[in-house]
Amino acid sequence: MIKRASTAVAAALIGWAAVSTGMATAATPQTAAPAAHASHPRQAATVCTVNDNGVNFRGGPGTNYPVLGTVNRGQKLNFRGVEGNWVMGDLWGGNTGVWIHTAYLDGC
Repeated sequence: MIKRASTAVAAALIGWAAVSTGMATAATPQTAAPAAHASHPRQAATVCTVNDNGVNFRGGPGTNYPVLGTVNRGQKLNFRGVEGNWVMGDLWGGNTGVWIHTAYLDGC
């Protein structure tokens, strides 16, 4: 009786381990839910392009915020948000969370 019970317990534990690790077995079919990223594919980021040379990027959405630097035509920016006529994003190969006026950006 003890041997038979321990065999049943071992089988149950193997089945649980297979399900919890995503392994399928003949005795225990895989019942785990699919990965979250499979049902919600990541959307491509919007990329804006600077359309002029010597364009200021700032620390906030307005001319009252400090100029953090300048960029030139062709510089790419990953769009993160907008406030009024200002776009906030991350410069490719540079600063993140910067603001540029929409007049100097294409593709946003």
